[in-house]
Amino acid sequence: MAVKRQDAWTPDDDLVLAEVTLRHIREGSTQLAAFEEVAEKLGRTPAACGFRWNSCVRKKYEAAIQIAKAQRQKRNQGSRTRTGAFQGEQETLSSLDSIIRFLKRHKNEVTELRKRQKALEKELKQREEKIEQLAKENEEMRSRLDHVETDYQTVNDDYKTLIQIMDRARKLALLEEQQDDKTKFRMEENGNLERVDK
Repeated sequence: MAVKRQDAWTPDDDLVLAEVTLRHIREGSTQLAAFEEVAEKLGRTPAACGFRWNSCVRKKYEAAIQIAKAQRQKRNQGSRTRTGAFQGEQETLSSLDSIIRFLKRHKNEVTELRKRQKALEKELKQREEKIEQLAKENEEMRSRLDHVETDYQTVNDDYKTLIQIMDRARKLALLEEQQDDKTKFRMEENGNLERVDK
């Protein structure tokens, strides 16, 4: 007994599965027979083919399945005359054209989705770069803010020290005035106070 494949399904494998299954539906055969035929062609088990059809491939071919069922119904109802056979062939060709149109539409949709994906990936990259740039700017602003806060604290401390010096000078002047009303001060040219004795 040959070893059955267990590798991933390729788009070509899916296409073979779809074509054979749709043909069996059109011809009035069972899906089980279709899965057996596909299994033989692809080297897989009929169960694997059935699972792949029901879980993934079938959804992509809903329109084609309906067309195939309609063809099967017409085939069963139609007469077996040459005219009927000729009409059946025409209908088959017409339905094949519909399937081809459907597949082309599907291919175009996939192409558009891929383009959209690339555009979104590009936009995402641009936004990530913008976020990175804003993060750097934010870090720079934080650094500047730290410097400003440090400078503010220094100025504030200097201001408090100056107020304290002025307050002590005022108290000292008042104290000296109370001790000796006759004591007078004058301002020197360099801005220092000088005591003047009368």
